[in-house]
Amino acid sequence: MIKLSVNVNKIATLRNSRGGNFPNVVKVSSDIQDFGADGITIHPRPDERHIRYQDAYDLKKIVTTEFNIEGNPIPKFMDMVLKICPTQVTLVPDAINAVTSNAGWDTIKHQSFLTEIITEFKRKGIRTSIFIDTNLKLIEAAATTGADRIELYTEEFATQYGLGNKEAIKLYTKSAVLATELGLGLNAGHDLSLDNIQFFAENIPNLSEVSIGHALITESLYLGLENVINMYKYKLSMASKQ
Repeated sequence: MIKLSVNVNKIATLRNSRGGNFPNVVKVSSDIQDFGADGITIHPRPDERHIRYQDAYDLKKIVTTEFNIEGNPIPKFMDMVLKICPTQVTLVPDAINAVTSNAGWDTIKHQSFLTEIITEFKRKGIRTSIFIDTNLKLIEAAATTGADRIELYTEEFATQYGLGNKEAIKLYTKSAVLATELGLGLNAGHDLSLDNIQFFAENIPNLSEVSIGHALITESLYLGLENVINMYKYKLSMASKQ
């Protein structure tokens, strides 16, 4: 069964827009688990414009499913992850001023750096994943770093699917097949939604986990958080039966 990890950054954005602690990120995350999600994802950034570093420590106390922390492994991020020891760390090459993640790693250029970082995380028993584009050479290089998984950056698929171009899935399918051949586990995320998630999952062999935040929270404004989580779970279960 493909796992659904819910990114709660947008909950933190709403909280921060008014100050105080409403909505409470910890309470909402606990509810999300109760509603059936398989994990909680956060992506703290240096300016803490949504998730704060303290949120990561607070969430560690209540996450009973899987805890996935995403981010660029700058020293502050490294220190936090090594102290918290989440289930998984997803390495993302964010520029400091990036609005959202907009590219995967160049695992050839940064191979030595990633290998060093991943070795340190794995010493603490943390599963590691590299955020990456559908470039087969980069996926091959990712396999040499010691990473446990890759996370396919799915914005291009989502954009093309919205335009009616279902052929865009082919690069992702090829990437998934190669990842499996190289012994890498497979995650995916960015702009996946209720509209495209089942088609994506049906065409990606050995997909372990999707991480969804912006679309899921937006859809929940109309349909309700519990309802939307279960809609995602249903579509992923249908894809798993194909």
